This record gives sequence, C-alpha cells and structure tokens, in this order.
Amino acid sequence: MPQSSPFAKATQSASATFSEYAGWELPTNFGDWRNEYDAVRTSAALFDCSNHGQLEITGPEAPPFLTNLSTNDIVNLPLGAGCETYFLNARARVLFQTIVYHVLLDGKRNGLWIDVTPGYHEKLLKHLDRHLISEQAEIVDRTMQFGQLHLAGPSAKTVLEKALGEPIPELSEFLHMERTIGTNAVCHIRRHDLLGVTGYDVVCLNERAEGVWRMLASCGAKPAGMEAYEVLRIEAGTPVYGADIDENRFVMEVGGVARAVCYTKGCFVGQEPIIMSRDRAGFVNRAFMKLKVIEGNPLPTGTPLFHNNEDIGLVTSSTETPNSGVVALGYIRRGHQEAGTIFDAKVGEEVRKVMIV
Repeated sequence: MPQSSPFAKATQSASATFSEYAGWELPTNFGDWRNEYDAVRTSAALFDCSNHGQLEITGPEAPPFLTNLSTNDIVNLPLGAGCETYFLNARARVLFQTIVYHVLLDGKRNGLWIDVTPGYHEKLLKHLDRHLISEQAEIVDRTMQFGQLHLAGPSAKTVLEKALGEPIPELSEFLHMERTIGTNAVCHIRRHDLLGVTGYDVVCLNERAEGVWRMLASCGAKPAGMEAYEVLRIEAGTPVYGADIDENRFVMEVGGVARAVCYTKGCFVGQEPIIMSRDRAGFVNRAFMKLKVIEGNPLPTGTPLFHNNEDIGLVTSSTETPNSGVVALGYIRRGHQEAGTIFDAKVGEEVRKVMIV
C-alpha cells in the first residue's frame, strides 16, 4: 500500500482526490487543477510534497564526505544556505539529484539536511553507507518523521508572513530559516522557486503537519494537487530525476547544472569527465531545452526528434498548459539548439512539429 501523508486528514477535509506518487498517496487535485494552476500564477497555492526524501547527516567529517561524493562544495556551505548537488558515477552519469542544506539541529549541532527526489532516498542512503568507511559522520533517514509542503505563487511570502505573524526576510534561492507557525509548530522554511514563481518548501514534524497546513490555507494559500504541480514544473523547465534525468545522462547535459558543479573544490567522483568536457571539448553533445509543440497533443516520453531527417534529440516530459499551450522538455544535440528551430516529432506513423523556445 502507498504511504499516507501526514497532511492526509487536512487535505481529505478539503475534498482532495488522491493518487499514488513515488509510493505515497498524495492529492491529485481539489476539484479542478486549472483553478489550482491559476492560483499559483496569480496568488498562492499549497502542495503536499511529503514524498520527498529527507536525510540528515552529522559529524565533523560530514561536509567533506559529501563534497567528495557530489558535484558541489558542501565544506564551504554557510549555515542557513543550501545548494543543488548531484551524486555521480565515475563516468559523471547522474545517480541522484539533491539539494543540501546546512542547518542547526537540536543541541546547537551543525548538520546537513539532504532533500532527495521522491522515490530515491533509500537508494541514496545505501549509496552513502557504502562509501562511509572511516569518516566521522552519521546518516539518518528522517523521511517518515517529517511532512513537506511547497507554497508557491506571487503571494507566497505574504501568506507565510500572515501565518507567522511577523515579516520574513527576502531569501535568495536555497537560503532557509527556522520559524514557528502557530504556538508550537517549528518549521524549516526554504526558498525554492521550482515552479517558475516564488516558492517556499515548508518542512515540519508529522505531529504538527495538520495544523501547519490549515494555518497556511486559512491565510490565503489555495490547496493544490500534483496535476497542477506537474504542469507548472514542465512549463517552468525544471528537470526532475526519473523523468528528465537518469543514470545514463551525463551531468553536464542537465538543465541548470552549472550552479551545481564546483570546479575549485578538489577531487570528487565523476570530476574527470566533467573537466574534460570543459577544457578539451569546450562543449557538451546535448543540452536540456524547453520546446513548444506546435501541432497536436502532449508528446509521449521518449518521442524522437528529427531535423532534415537527422535524429537530433528526444522528449523527456510534455504537458498541455493553460498559458503556454502544449510544451515539452527534452535533450537536443549540439548544432540544433537555436531558438526558433523547428523539428519533426515522430509519434508512431504521425509527425508533429516542435519548436525550440
């Protein structure tokens, strides 16, 4: 059976319909996903993202341990900051997509909190355990102890401030803070603009989850489900592991990966192919790009793309949006990446026109 979310009671009372997402039962919609989509565009909406993995790693050698195994510099990550980082194999193929936050834990201990793509936290835990030999570091899976919400929209900050009863600072991407909602719901609040608008992840203990959800909803956040979430994610061009990234994908081809790779931190797993692509070739063979489907419905995952009968790419995600029409994400070969270029997408015997935007 799928895992129930700590927000289930609250979302059920708001007439959610449910489906399974990466082993968790989460809201699909609250009647009409288009209204939820509009709320993200015009005000604020609240998504249950409790299927994200939550790993905690502590100990004096935790930062160098993660730095040696992933693409970003965790050693010099300031308290209150976060960063994207990818865990790779020796060929620089992506094994895991994560965000790491430098947090202050109970007892004023410094720790690192790893937000993991839904469905992959157990695999990442095994991966880290396998490499943990003599380092003074301890890894704990906190996924089942915490609920996670994503609050998104131009009014998201206003909703948060109303729920907290106080102003909050302007946070840049991945900066985070600890605040209390209500009388005793201590929440970890992280800036994360993954849907193309202002966004915050709000993480709290399961026993406080229902109260946090109800408070944010009463302060103006519209309940929203995964249908709207996925449409907005694709429209924003945000790649996600399992759909747009897998273990066969060279990390430097992934969209937005430049901010997740540190070239000055010393050796790490997968470094050599990355340096070679930068210094010897000066380019990568494919790039992750956003596409406009000019004709027809959303394209199936894996749809091949052709230009003058030459195979130049494939589609990884596609959806129909109220604002942008039918859009897609995919990988396009070098030499065919100019905006406005039109391709043929072959779906069986049917050919549809697709354009880089």
